[in-house]
Amino acid sequence: MTSETDKKALLGQLRIDRGAPPPPARIGPRTWIIAAALVVAALAATAAWLALRTPALATVHTATAQSIGGGDGGTSVLDATGYVTARRQATVSAQITGTVAAVLIEEGDHVKEGQVIGRLDDTAQRAALAQAEAQLHSAQALLQQAQAQLAQNQRDVKRDEDLVARKLVSEQAVELARTQVASQTAQVEAQRKQIDLAAANVRAAQVQLGYCTVRAPFTGVVIAKSAQVGEIISPLSAGGGFTRTGIGTLVDMDSLEVEVDVNEAYINRVEPGQRVASVLNAYPDWRIPSHVIAIIPTADRSKATVKVRIGLDVKDNRIVPDMGVRVSFLEAAKTASETHERARGVLVPAAALRKDGEQDIVFVLQGHRLQRRAVALGSVSGEARQLLAGVSAGEAVVIDGPADLRDGARVNEAKP
Repeated sequence: MTSETDKKALLGQLRIDRGAPPPPARIGPRTWIIAAALVVAALAATAAWLALRTPALATVHTATAQSIGGGDGGTSVLDATGYVTARRQATVSAQITGTVAAVLIEEGDHVKEGQVIGRLDDTAQRAALAQAEAQLHSAQALLQQAQAQLAQNQRDVKRDEDLVARKLVSEQAVELARTQVASQTAQVEAQRKQIDLAAANVRAAQVQLGYCTVRAPFTGVVIAKSAQVGEIISPLSAGGGFTRTGIGTLVDMDSLEVEVDVNEAYINRVEPGQRVASVLNAYPDWRIPSHVIAIIPTADRSKATVKVRIGLDVKDNRIVPDMGVRVSFLEAAKTASETHERARGVLVPAAALRKDGEQDIVFVLQGHRLQRRAVALGSVSGEARQLLAGVSAGEAVVIDGPADLRDGARVNEAKP
């Protein structure tokens, strides 16, 4: 009985219950990887779709609005570029061909007029001077001899005249003695001329010796050292490249001025004596007061320009030859009201102006967004325009960009 009951219990444990819930399934690593990949693909597709729907930002160039100061008493009517030039510049050489014995200058040295800057080997010149002086001494000695002989002949004439009076000699002897005096007098004069010639030769030899010393022709600054000791220099250009034509180059810094080429179409805006503001490329924040010296009365046919000389009213060591210069030709205000009017507003490039119907506008860049501004125009200043209202100094105005720019649009500013 007991064994039968145990068998039924064991069979009951082996029976499958159809109504019981199934056990939970296990999620493996592969399932997680596939799910993550699907999520990444979905995100990428969404980003690509958003990128296609978002338009690319336009790129624009800008310029800074410049304030107009009334301190210079005028507004620019024309801008030009040129270079600093020296009206007095010279490559100093000897007047003879010779070997350099000494060079007494270096680049940047300040020299005075007449200062010795170099010497040539003067051995031959000193020998020639000694020879000329010896010839002079010889001529002087011969003159003394001729003068002594003349004095003797004059005494002979006087003695013969006394003897003729006493009938001791003939008249012929007296005449012969007088002829000797006249002849010796002529020899004395000829010898004096020989002395003059010998003295002239001495002076010529001294001049040749002086040519061996090279001196500064004017006060200035050495900008180039052209020769070294041992080289041959000559006042004439020689072939082969072994002969120098000078010791060095000097510039008179007090003679510096500016030369600019002005387009002949705008030369009517320039006149002699006109005030000019000059700005060196090396010192863009330094405005040098200047004036027009002269307008060269000829045009360059190939460039269609006219050369204008501009004098610098300020002398400064920072100004050196061949520096680049930007100049503004100024038009002086005639009245106080005109001065006030011209000092108002800002200057912007003409390319920044746009037309919106009958209204003049500009676009100002604020961060990465454009701001449309209506402006009031003033005078023309070269390639710039005066804005009396609408823009403040220091603001960035768009000078190019698409024609469909609009207020509030986002743009990218082009990097300089």
